[in-house]
Amino acid sequence: MSHATAPAPAPSFRARLLDWRVRFGVLALIWGFSFLFIKVGTDGFAPFQVTFGRLLFGTVVLAAALLVKRDRLPRGARTWGHLAVAAFLLNALPFSLFAYAELTIPSTLAGICNATTPLWGMVLSLVALSEDRPTRVRAAGLGIGFIGVLTVLGAWQGFSGLDVTGTALALLASFSYAVGWIYVRRTLSGTGASHLSLATGQVGVATLQLALVTPFFTTLPESVEVLPLLAVIALGALGTGYAMLLQYGVVAEVGPTTASMVTYFIPVIATAAGVAFLGEHLVWNTPVGAAIVLLGAALTQTRASSRTPAPSRATASVADPSRKTPTRA
Repeated sequence: MSHATAPAPAPSFRARLLDWRVRFGVLALIWGFSFLFIKVGTDGFAPFQVTFGRLLFGTVVLAAALLVKRDRLPRGARTWGHLAVAAFLLNALPFSLFAYAELTIPSTLAGICNATTPLWGMVLSLVALSEDRPTRVRAAGLGIGFIGVLTVLGAWQGFSGLDVTGTALALLASFSYAVGWIYVRRTLSGTGASHLSLATGQVGVATLQLALVTPFFTTLPESVEVLPLLAVIALGALGTGYAMLLQYGVVAEVGPTTASMVTYFIPVIATAAGVAFLGEHLVWNTPVGAAIVLLGAALTQTRASSRTPAPSRATASVADPSRKTPTRA
């Protein structure tokens, strides 16, 4: 994002800050409501169809933004190969897993499972990223986070009343996000392409992946209901397309660390939406466990050392999957 004029005086700065807060709130609402949209979408379509529609409408929004900004898609076979892997790990696979998971679990539980992504990210980054050193605080956050997961699942009562398969699929989707962000950090950080260009290419490739897979597992619905269709359109156009544009704008303005705070609002909004609009039942261990998960996730994102030299602008622009990258629904 470039600025043609000099920094504005204090009143304009306050207005700009307010604009960032508004966009941040809209982003949290969109991603929080995405789990509700998935649930409603699966009432009328098969999970793969929900994911394909989500990716298709998301690609349309991102492609339109690319044309408006007169940007271009990435170049090079190597870059597109990495984008294909990223599309699978960050879009095609987790989106499909969440859609299948919500056939049997509430949208509230799916939203809370999504919040475990920073926990998985920390575990993986300790193995895959040699510069990411563990600290006592981060290790404690990891332990606290997984205690929160067990609390949400009601481990002390033998997971009774819990659909194990659906919950496992949702957790696997969150794990896929963590793997995908580490892969992106290691392979696509130096391509020179813009975030919008990479996002458009990635979501577009994921759409092609689902277009190839979906016909083998589903058949065309005999009838199309309006509400599920609107949910899929909203999930794609807002939750995948417009939300990614908002995310990159917020990151460019206030930095990835501040932007990642949206992660902590997503399960809260997802839970509120599921209870208020879908009538989903909420027992005490679900919100308590979610709060513990978010506390653990916050601790895992603390910096290793305050004496570490500040990263360059180019390095800081690359999202850290365990600390700086907002998770998507």
